[in-house]
Amino acid sequence: MEENEKKTDGDNVDRQEIFSQTVRAGKRTYFFDVKATRNNDYYLTITESKKRFNKEGKQYFEKHKVFLYKEDFEKFSDGLTEVISYINSTQPAQTDPDKTSEDQGKELTESFTNVSFDDLEE
Repeated sequence: MEENEKKTDGDNVDRQEIFSQTVRAGKRTYFFDVKATRNNDYYLTITESKKRFNKEGKQYFEKHKVFLYKEDFEKFSDGLTEVISYINSTQPAQTDPDKTSEDQGKELTESFTNVSFDDLEE
């Protein structure tokens, strides 16, 4: 995991992105970016990035993004925790000698449980 805290000053562009965390999980990379609106309300963007190749073999990144606003933090966190717990308790462990999807799930769960949505509301 990598963390990158951005300092804010009077410039609106610098104020937009407040904090970032990167989670590398197998073939995917997740970016958790705390940003501020013009009214200085924080929100979270979650971006999934996957390396792909076109027909000519040229590399590009396919990205999917979710915007999560403060009023939804608690419900999102509760739902995500419940779903991850369900998967971890019902999915049999894989036999892959490298990193299993269960290990990746645990890493992702740990990164989510280490994020406190309450901290973002200050």
